[in-house]
Amino acid sequence: MANKLDLLRTFVRVTEVGSFTQAASDLGIQKASASEHVRSLEEMLGTRLLHRTTRRVQPTHDGLALLERCKDLLSDMDELEGMFRQTGADLHGRLRVDMPTSIARNIVMPRLGEFLAQYPNIHVELSSTDRLVDVVREGFDCVLRVGNAIDPSLIARRIGTLEMVNVASPAYLEKYGTPHTLADLSSHYLVHYATVFGMRSDGFEYAVDGKNKGVEMRGFVTVNNVETYEAAYLNALGIAQAPYAGVQEHVRAGRLVLVLPEYVPTPLPCSLLYAHRRDLPPRVRAYMEWLTSVLQETKWQGSNLHR
Repeated sequence: MANKLDLLRTFVRVTEVGSFTQAASDLGIQKASASEHVRSLEEMLGTRLLHRTTRRVQPTHDGLALLERCKDLLSDMDELEGMFRQTGADLHGRLRVDMPTSIARNIVMPRLGEFLAQYPNIHVELSSTDRLVDVVREGFDCVLRVGNAIDPSLIARRIGTLEMVNVASPAYLEKYGTPHTLADLSSHYLVHYATVFGMRSDGFEYAVDGKNKGVEMRGFVTVNNVETYEAAYLNALGIAQAPYAGVQEHVRAGRLVLVLPEYVPTPLPCSLLYAHRRDLPPRVRAYMEWLTSVLQETKWQGSNLHR
């Protein structure tokens, strides 16, 4: 039979995701076991904790009251388990994280082997997607988020900014010329990016006194994900505005050229987000410290931009 902590962990995860099936998958147990855990907890406490329907699972009033106490208790146990661990080999478990595709591909994946060598018993599940993942419902320990749109229900640790640049391929510049002023943009094309098609593009953005202004521009194409955006500007379909961290290798290799360096958007803030917990598990703290160090070491904030 599962111990009391296992019962509490199952109850918390079922409540967070609203599903016995998903909770069981996240915890690596059978769905029947998840249901049995919650039933056993209800019998032990003498109260119903969840409302169960064919479509949803929701906490009762007593369930909500127990939920926060459970989170504190489990957080305390995570801290106790890691209190006397001195080496990376002692940290173990699954680590589910998310970050923008360009940062994952260009910065993190080339260095991830270093983290795994230091912490060989941690299994990393690394998601890289252009959508905003649901940190709690999808079971993420930590996500790297770029921009100002941050869920207030999450804790955000600001770790830096992404410097923005304007780039175009040599083939594009050969065909349309190199712009030197904002007025020159009237004879150029922009690769437009939209998370939802039908939204009006902000056009070409540039910072004035810390705030962005926009210049409307024509465009051959609008895309909605980073990989297609990259393919568009590499294939001479227009000027692009992107974080330097995502294009630096192309610039160094001559596949892209920096243009209008004095007219760039405001830097994008970057934060590590995680769910409200009094104490993070040691493996999550270790990952966050490592990721922050890697990003700083790789000059991801564009300090070498014009050298």
